[in-house]
Amino acid sequence: MLSLKNVTLRRGTKVLLDGASCTIQPGERVGLVGRNGAGKSSLFGLLQGTLHEDGGDVALPAQWRLASVAQDMPETDEPATAFVLAGDTRLASLRGRLAQAERAGDGMAIAQAHADLQDAGAHDANARAQALILGLGFQAAQLQQAVDSFSGGWRMRLQLARALMCPSDLLLLDEPTNHLDLDALVWLESWLARYGGTLLVISHDREFLDAVTRVTLHIEHARLTRYSGNYSQFEEQRAEQLVLQQAAFERQQEKIAHLQHFIDRFKAKATKARQAQSRVKQIERMEKVAPVLAEADFTFAFRPPASLPNPMLALSDAVFGYRADDGRAIPVVRGVNQTVLAGQRIGILGANGQGKSTLVKTIARALAPLSGKVTEGKGLSIGYFAQQELDVLRPLDTPLEHLTALARETATGQDAREQDLRNYLGSFNFSGDMAAQPVDSMSGGEKARLVLALIVWQRPNLLLLDEPTNHLDLATREALAMALGDFDGTVMLVSHDRHLLRAVCDDFWLVADGGVRPFDGDLDAYQRYLLDAARRLREEARPAPARADSPAASAPADPRAARRLTAQARQQLAEQTRPMKRELAQVEQRMAALEAEKTTLESELAASPAPARIAEAGKRLKAVSDALAGCEERWLALSEAIEQLAKETEPSSA
Repeated sequence: MLSLKNVTLRRGTKVLLDGASCTIQPGERVGLVGRNGAGKSSLFGLLQGTLHEDGGDVALPAQWRLASVAQDMPETDEPATAFVLAGDTRLASLRGRLAQAERAGDGMAIAQAHADLQDAGAHDANARAQALILGLGFQAAQLQQAVDSFSGGWRMRLQLARALMCPSDLLLLDEPTNHLDLDALVWLESWLARYGGTLLVISHDREFLDAVTRVTLHIEHARLTRYSGNYSQFEEQRAEQLVLQQAAFERQQEKIAHLQHFIDRFKAKATKARQAQSRVKQIERMEKVAPVLAEADFTFAFRPPASLPNPMLALSDAVFGYRADDGRAIPVVRGVNQTVLAGQRIGILGANGQGKSTLVKTIARALAPLSGKVTEGKGLSIGYFAQQELDVLRPLDTPLEHLTALARETATGQDAREQDLRNYLGSFNFSGDMAAQPVDSMSGGEKARLVLALIVWQRPNLLLLDEPTNHLDLATREALAMALGDFDGTVMLVSHDRHLLRAVCDDFWLVADGGVRPFDGDLDAYQRYLLDAARRLREEARPAPARADSPAASAPADPRAARRLTAQARQQLAEQTRPMKRELAQVEQRMAALEAEKTTLESELAASPAPARIAEAGKRLKAVSDALAGCEERWLALSEAIEQLAKETEPSSA
């Protein structure tokens, strides 16, 4: 087992651990949590041997093999597959031993090396490496592409694949989700569920922690406290402790009241069939962990928008993409026909490269549509958090200088005094000297917080957020979720943080196959959709050989008998599915009529009719959208039932 006994660890003058003790049993799956700067990564350094304790003992079984993700950006022209394959250090060592034996002409050593390579899985190592690469979102055509031809985020994915390739008894993962989209995240969770060693993971993605960990180690006040359970269970246990302690009772009351306001507000709104259960569960969790959330030292709120146009915007036959240097159009998504209404919370789903950021950039006016129409509501004010927004900050300017420049550009801020600006920045934890500190000396989380502060200052009525949580710790993510919940305007959110998506979004759009369409389901349904799609791709790429008991092996030798069985199966299926198909046809007709009416209403709203007609058409559009959602659910249920009957009545099961 792994144990720490009375460990003291210092970095410079700061004491990160002081008399810390804990024990981790083989095979346990542990989440390491704590505020930024608490010492989580330094504890990993202790276990890896790159740091040494200043006092106490760190004991790790001598036979344990350790794997972790290298934090440096790989610079090599080595093919991606070979780079990941090299992560299997045992295999690389055995291949070196075989080469040495062959040079020496030592037959016994050659035979032994071949036997050891077989035991080490050399026969399928290449396939295993490629499965890791593909699982993390790469395309088959990229398997032999040079590592240094990829962007930084993709190279870090290769570093992760290389760590997973390494045989290990202890796997250390420090923020493994930072460079992953939701598709790769779901795959990684599935892979880690099958991992047989001991796992320690640092992450600010609470749903990832909930999925892969069963023990939580909390670093606070230089001490380690062990909790049984995943992050949500830790949060509840810690909330119970805080309720008992009540050490900061008066300070907590104001924040708990704010939480209760949020809960009361959204209990009444959790009525949509697709999202109601998810939202109710979210509210129940908030009620349980209110003391933990109230203890956080950072909260903020969006200012009320000056106006709320409805619809916010309408997209008609739009084509979004880029233009090459020669002016040639490069479309990414086509035929976009969607309307965004006031107060909507839309989560944008889809794999990397499908066009999520392109869609958001075009709505944010950072890109021009290639064709079609984007109609904005009168008074539309956009607050845009781009993935690369941190790079837009001026590195030598301070938060106060950033806000002063922004205040001069806005009519509401022209008379703002410096103290007012400092007070505002203080509400985002940029108080005192922090407000006068150059941006380039700040952490990624602090920069992200500054960008949020600048967006809030502008009082937008449409928030476009493209991966806003990449650099935020758990407390700040919770503060963002709360602020978005209280926001009166419209939110369009791209994020791999499922907790944030669940807490904020009522509707989802799926960007896939060159288009944008509503996704009729919650995040659990989307994860099933992703896993089913991945399974289909694996089955198509690697067809299973026929077994002795498979239909191909057990089919009658007489062709006439085989045809008779097939005919019987077809007749049986037709009788069972006839009423379902009749209803399916009726549902499809109803859906077609509703789609036509929805298109007509959206076109009418895009044409900016009279105010009275806008309200009437908006209400009808809502009713039509709800009816269409119900029809789509029934269509899916009927289709799945017909498909299941088809499987059950195959001749091989007769």
